[in-house]
Formats: sequence, structure tokens, C-alpha cells
Amino acid sequence: MTKPRIWAVMILMVGSLVVSPGAEAQPGGSAPVIQPLVIEEMVHDPAAFTQGLEISRGILYEGTGLAGASQLRELDPVTGELRRAVAVPGNYFAEGITVVGDRVWQLTYRDGVAVEWDAGTLTPVREAPISGEGWGLCHDGARLIRSDGTSRLTFQNPDDLAVLGGVDVTRDGGPVRGLNELECVDGRVWANVWPSDTIVRIDPATGEVDLVVDAAGLRDHGIPATAQVLNGIAHVQGAEFLLTGKDWPKMFRVLLDPER
Repeated sequence: MTKPRIWAVMILMVGSLVVSPGAEAQPGGSAPVIQPLVIEEMVHDPAAFTQGLEISRGILYEGTGLAGASQLRELDPVTGELRRAVAVPGNYFAEGITVVGDRVWQLTYRDGVAVEWDAGTLTPVREAPISGEGWGLCHDGARLIRSDGTSRLTFQNPDDLAVLGGVDVTRDGGPVRGLNELECVDGRVWANVWPSDTIVRIDPATGEVDLVVDAAGLRDHGIPATAQVLNGIAHVQGAEFLLTGKDWPKMFRVLLDPER
């Protein structure tokens, strides 16, 4: 079965979505595990196969996938409502996005290119070659960080996508595979882990996971059991984020705060 249509078998958490008084310490020195605290439920297009989500200059950008149906979208970051959407060129299967200045980079899954867009007009500017699969993408202020579905994060030049290095991601000494949509925040990388409703926070200097978010309980808020996985992380401010999933009918404004 292919990546876009695998219906993952997941263990769903039972009960209300509550954050514990602090990050729950795990045995053996494991990375702490927290749950998101839902602040607000927002609309989300249930036909949006979400691959990337990011807020920049008051605009919520969303990249969606599937060959022949991929789009770059502009959403209202307060309500989640769609403002406009444009088709990705080339019949590509699009993946993660990130904003760099006045441009948006959008990966493709197995098409071997990334599309650069004008962030203001949502028009394609150019295409640049990439090697391997494209999954998630974020910009840490100096470089692009890309995932490819493995446990590897690749660092790339935001101007020409030249590879600058990379790091292997581990949790308690073991590899974390399936790294998907990414969000760079304050020197850390937040990553959806496919095919699950788990998010990990990564130190890109070492590749070590230092925090785990168990977001399976979001499904208790009106997400169908048959809906695909969580995929979409946009940082708002502080510990506040927007989270959604592929074909989810809702987007959630949450706190991901290990100090709560």
C-alpha cells in the first residue's frame, strides 16, 4: 500500500484531553511525554490532504498533496477558513512547505523537485531538483531542514537547496523513523511521526528527541476514527500551536507546554 492511502491502526487514548501537571517522566530516562491542551476548535477542509502548515506575517499557509490534486493554500489563521488556493504545477504529488522571506518552498513526494512560490501572489517562481523523497520542511532562520520519511533530517541551503549536512534522529538511543511534517521553533524541530498521532521535538544539533506529544486524544473531539493521521504543525506564539491532520474536519489551537 502507498503512503497517501494507508489507514494506520492506532491505539486511541480514552477520556478527555487533559495536560498533566508537568511533563510525565518516563522510566529509564526517556523523553518526557505530554498531551496537548485544546484552546479552540477551528474549521478545516475535510478534503484537504494536509502536508504542510505554517504561519507567516499573519497568513496561514497550507500545502496539500495527492497527484493531480495538490495545492498551496492561504488560510485565515484565526478562523481556519480558506482564502484562496492554487494548483501545484506539473501534476506533482506535493508535500511539506516552509516560508523563507517572500517565498514559499513546497516539496514533492517522489517527483524529484521542490517548487518555489511567490508568497504574496501564490504564483510559481521556479523548480529546483531534490534527491530522494520529500516529506516535511521547515526553516530555522539560516537553513532548510527536510525529512524524507526515514529517521534522517537533511540540512539544505534555502537559496539553491544545496545539501549542507544532516542528523539522524533518535529517541532514547533508537531511531525515530517516519519523520514527516516539520516546524522549526526556537532552535528545535517539531515533527509529526508517520503513521501515528505522535509529535516529537528534536534537538537538531544532536538529533535527540527531548519531548514527545501524544496527540491521539484529539480524535475525541469529533475526528472520525477512519480519518488519516495527524499531519500539520504551525507555531503561533510561545507554547501555542495549530494542529490538524490529513482530511481532518477540524484544526485545533493547542498548548504544547511541558511546564503545565
